Amino acid sequence: MSRLPPNRLTALQVSKHKSGNLCDGGGLWIVVSGGSRLWELRFKSPVTGKRRQMSLGSAFDLSLSEARGRASDCRRLIESGLDPIVEREKEKATRKLETGLSFEDAATRYIQEQAPGWKDHKAIATWTGSLAQHVFPVFGGKTIRSIDTQDVLAALRPIWTEKTETAGRIRGRIERILDYARAQGWRDGENPARWRGHLSATLPPPSKLMKVQHHKAIGWKGISAVMEALRASEGLAAKAVRFCCLTVARSGEVRNALWSEIDMATRVWTIPDHKMKAGREHRVPLSADALTILQEMLPLRDSSAGDLVFPGHKRGKPLSDVALSKALHLAAQTKEVTVHGLRSTFRDWTSDTNACSRDVAEMALAHAIENKVEAAYRRSDLLEQRHPLMETWATYCRG
Repeated sequence: MSRLPPNRLTALQVSKHKSGNLCDGGGLWIVVSGGSRLWELRFKSPVTGKRRQMSLGSAFDLSLSEARGRASDCRRLIESGLDPIVEREKEKATRKLETGLSFEDAATRYIQEQAPGWKDHKAIATWTGSLAQHVFPVFGGKTIRSIDTQDVLAALRPIWTEKTETAGRIRGRIERILDYARAQGWRDGENPARWRGHLSATLPPPSKLMKVQHHKAIGWKGISAVMEALRASEGLAAKAVRFCCLTVARSGEVRNALWSEIDMATRVWTIPDHKMKAGREHRVPLSADALTILQEMLPLRDSSAGDLVFPGHKRGKPLSDVALSKALHLAAQTKEVTVHGLRSTFRDWTSDTNACSRDVAEMALAHAIENKVEAAYRRSDLLEQRHPLMETWATYCRG
């Protein structure tokens, strides 16, 4: 049996108390400051062991006996090993659920919590904009616990055929928000935005609606003529495009390459994981022709301005993607090609000429392994096999 608090105060003392703090015993205090009069319980949390203060309500509204009753309820929780402040927050969350947290509110919370882990700084605007345009007008104000399959379909059907790619992304965003809501205890049951075995039974698969659009690429039999035109140019963008082709790296990886990532002695460029699409570090073997380009760029090295291999016109900024595209269009004498398409040129060359195995070609392109079991066992990046491959590719590009 717990010991009862001393109950030192009287109702008259409470009514006449004008300033400062008075203790009734058992951690119950009346706190008067300025125009406020509050009942407060001071206790040691059984969860954290720290001293805590919990407001029990206004002394204008709660009598002494009512305040003692609330303090008594809290003490019982403490004796049970529970923190009354934590329990009150849980109760508030439950009441919020009962009154109905809206889908829009849940989406906003999800975005705020996930944003720190997103690499793309535009992702917040992208998520918010797409939901505001296609989802919130349909069921954004509806309670998160009452969202059903028909709500999701009502948002997706108007854009599923005409804007299939966008619709697919929005479906995924709805699914993740609803999963988040379930994890928070705001809803239960199956996720109505789930594709496999659910929406797939109603909507046609995106693969049947979208035409595959390949990156516009130079045919591998014509790459040597384009590389010759690029070599004839003295522009930095032309050198960067040649480096893209010889390393089969993505444009952004080349434009943001740093001298600190390149080891001229071992002829390896190591791209850190945060710059890679797959989020894994990637080693690129450098051919003699790629090293020649780096030697040409060395006189422009400026460690105080970002240490970029291919610096742009603005100090500390890389070349723009547009600059590389213009250089390639000029060399190819057509705008019907893209810098990213150079990767396709390389991949077609490896397949058509049997220059290497599929695994080596895919590793050169830093493609993610789709088979999760295979990915789990893959340890080598096949660098030793890729060194001679990139030399052969460079020789072919030279014509």
